[in-house]
Amino acid sequence: MKNKKTQNSRREFIKNSAIASSFFIVPRNVLGGVGFTAPSDQLNLAAIGAGGKGASDIRNASVNGRENVVALCDVDFGGSAKKSIEQFPKAKLYADYREMLDKQKDIDAVTISTPDHVHGPAAKYAMDRGKHVYVQKPLTHNIREARILTELARTQKVVTQMGNQGGSNPLLGMVQGWIDSGKLGKISKVQVWTNRPVWPQGGEMPKSDASQKPESLNWDLWLGPNELKPYTPNIHPFNWRGWWDYGTGALGDVGCHLIDIPFRTLGLMYPTDAECSVGSVFSQMWTADYHPEGCPASSFITLHFGATDKSKSPIEMTWSDGGIRPSHPDIIPANDDIGGKNSANGVLILGEKGIISTNINDSSPLMPKLYLNDGTTEFGPEVEPNEEPEYGHQRLWVDACKAGFGSKEHKGLTSSFDYAGPMTETVLMGNLAIRSYMLKDKNGDFFARKKLLWDGENMRITNLEEANQFVGRSYRKGFEV
Repeated sequence: MKNKKTQNSRREFIKNSAIASSFFIVPRNVLGGVGFTAPSDQLNLAAIGAGGKGASDIRNASVNGRENVVALCDVDFGGSAKKSIEQFPKAKLYADYREMLDKQKDIDAVTISTPDHVHGPAAKYAMDRGKHVYVQKPLTHNIREARILTELARTQKVVTQMGNQGGSNPLLGMVQGWIDSGKLGKISKVQVWTNRPVWPQGGEMPKSDASQKPESLNWDLWLGPNELKPYTPNIHPFNWRGWWDYGTGALGDVGCHLIDIPFRTLGLMYPTDAECSVGSVFSQMWTADYHPEGCPASSFITLHFGATDKSKSPIEMTWSDGGIRPSHPDIIPANDDIGGKNSANGVLILGEKGIISTNINDSSPLMPKLYLNDGTTEFGPEVEPNEEPEYGHQRLWVDACKAGFGSKEHKGLTSSFDYAGPMTETVLMGNLAIRSYMLKDKNGDFFARKKLLWDGENMRITNLEEANQFVGRSYRKGFEV
């Protein structure tokens, strides 16, 4: 039996861990034997974005039914979100996350697995109401939003986690051990690359055509903070990634999986500068196509970082996408892949004594490999023994929510916003450089193709004011951050 006082006590426990659990939780052995979770000890979860990656996020957060999924929010329940309805038939359904969070007061925590442009608005709306949040990568659409969410998590004392699940991969400890032991010596360079984009990118945005809108899609809510315009085909549910209004390109898709590896193991913080070049596409002689509203087909980014406790010298990091990868290092045998399978994605950490090579760190095998100049090698396993989905990344967040803000479980999370915020800002610095690179003056000339000097603490480019327009964005009323 539950009365109003018991329900309030349960919520106080989950949010603040301030009341002794024995005061209001019926012992599990009384209700259902060993392993039974009392209803008062369950977290009430909701999903904002219940299809695609959102379906697995809320499923993993429910921990095989251990937790209680009370609500699902999606702008298109006619798509892949139908699977979540089937799995959680008792959950209430909403199209608007604002309505859900305002009407359903029993929600303790939410997973947010929407297109990138809604991450920040949805997370802030939930955190303002005291909800714990799990937000897919990249944490936000822009740098300003990442800083706001990082600071808001501390103010609101909510438990947070970003969905770069590889951060919870125990094999990262092998890479960390190689670095901490000094096996590479002084580390001065990191190379990161990907075969993304693997969706249409670099061309002209499709023309709007309201007649093609799926009947089940609430296009107004899908647009979220963007200005209202007629339905654009071939963007929902996946190809939005290639357009700046909605997505963050190849960097946003996998940068938080790849850059996470050196950022974490080398103890990096904000970069000091950024510069880039992008691949050109020519549909006619001598004049490159120009589509600044979308991400380029390929890009090359260079970021510099100051010395860290892990490496006493400044570090240069390069990023390349569109299938462009670094040259094969001499000390790695010519027939060995660099990074992952077929060298499609990877990270090389280069030191004076050798090189560390890893794959992308999402749910792919990390495949850590150490090559030293003296011929010594050390390889991690190519098949990982995962005992639970995605290294338990969502389950660990749920456990921390129940333990409370500041608990050891909370402090043990690998991608709370205290870490994920600055890392996401670094990833998005690459996009700031790309968008600045495409700026033209009134005469049609490119004027911003230079190294951009970055004041990380104050979130400002100090040598090109026009570039600062990309630190944040404007918002439609009702979706502000």
